[in-house]
Amino acid sequence: MHMKAASIYAVVFAAAEVSGLPKTPDWWKPTSWKQPTQQLFLNAELGPRPQFLVNDMDDGWLKDRLSACSNIVARPSKFSIGHRGGGCLQIPEETRESIEAGTRMGAGILECDAVFTKDRQLVCRHDQCDLHTTTNIVATDLNAKCTTPFKPASNGKAATANCCTSDITLAEFKSLCGKMDGFNASATTPNDFLHGTPAWRTDLYATCGTVLSHKEYLALVDSHGRDFTSELKQPRVPMPFEGDYTQEQYAQQLVEEYRAARIDPSRVWLQSFSFADVAYWLKADPAFGKQAVLLDESGDSPSTIPIAASNLTFYKKSGVKVVAPPLPYLVSVDKNGNYIPSIYATKARELGFTILTWSLERSGPLAQAAAAGDYYYSTIVNGTHKDGDMYRLVDVLAREVGVKGIFSDWSATVTYYANCFGYF
Repeated sequence: MHMKAASIYAVVFAAAEVSGLPKTPDWWKPTSWKQPTQQLFLNAELGPRPQFLVNDMDDGWLKDRLSACSNIVARPSKFSIGHRGGGCLQIPEETRESIEAGTRMGAGILECDAVFTKDRQLVCRHDQCDLHTTTNIVATDLNAKCTTPFKPASNGKAATANCCTSDITLAEFKSLCGKMDGFNASATTPNDFLHGTPAWRTDLYATCGTVLSHKEYLALVDSHGRDFTSELKQPRVPMPFEGDYTQEQYAQQLVEEYRAARIDPSRVWLQSFSFADVAYWLKADPAFGKQAVLLDESGDSPSTIPIAASNLTFYKKSGVKVVAPPLPYLVSVDKNGNYIPSIYATKARELGFTILTWSLERSGPLAQAAAAGDYYYSTIVNGTHKDGDMYRLVDVLAREVGVKGIFSDWSATVTYYANCFGYF
């Protein structure tokens, strides 16, 4: 949901720590869309990562409790929300493969970030203008249609490109391959520009991620019987788009696709960073609006989090029922380095909000993340030392803050905790 520019540049220039896609990805061939068959996964496949994190924890009651669950037969949980599909720690985000992975890892709610194409069709991308870092577009003929086509690095200047879903049609979008988010700023060819995956991720599964329309996302998640959360991404082009496609039409189109797919509103958690979007859904379609999620990024530094907390009263009076601030808004540390609920968390609970939060498993190894002042750990950096601390964070969010769901780039991590503590 959130990425600081500094973190992008850190990824790009850490060349010694970067893995790469094949030099000549001409063999990338998108597979044609097939309507998914009904397949309900009653159990969750958690793999080795949860136990790796538990083993890395400091000794104590929480480690003992989580260790005792190592042989549990896990099942899906709505406490576990698949961020960008739920598998994007290792699998290209916003793709069919990421959603399938998140589903198998027990995410009870799966996410699609919705943006629009040139022909005004909704597709799943984290940003309207991220195709140059999340797909192979610059190495295809569609590069010519980009807002800023690929330009190689030269004379000390970095390679550049800016490619938006609004530059191309749905059919053209469907011809692309999803890849791990990243780019190579020193690239002199389009294929080289596709490199840039952080070393703590992998390109093992990035052979050709299947990009999705929002309608395909609905069909896929519905086929697995899970719940939905679609984020209406803020446009990167002037609105009304091409003079007559308004923000309200964009917001309503998202709802209409759910209605056309006959999805019950109780299974839907619409999201937006824009209060105006949430207010629109509350008024125009209360059935969907009552679970609309206001993504709150109004206090994006430790010093301004109290201001964000003060805004919560206004949101509550305006009818908002669900807020989703990022992880650092909800926790701080005491003098002993223990994680504790923040001022924001306390206020949100007092006002009776349903609280969700984002995004776990987005920061890489936590020792490195803390040393770099990573955004998601910015308010607890003094209490964060190793990967096992992740479950300390999840525990405080669940039991003390009272969050009802955690977005994660690797769904198994949250699913394991949810099963161990009975969060369903």
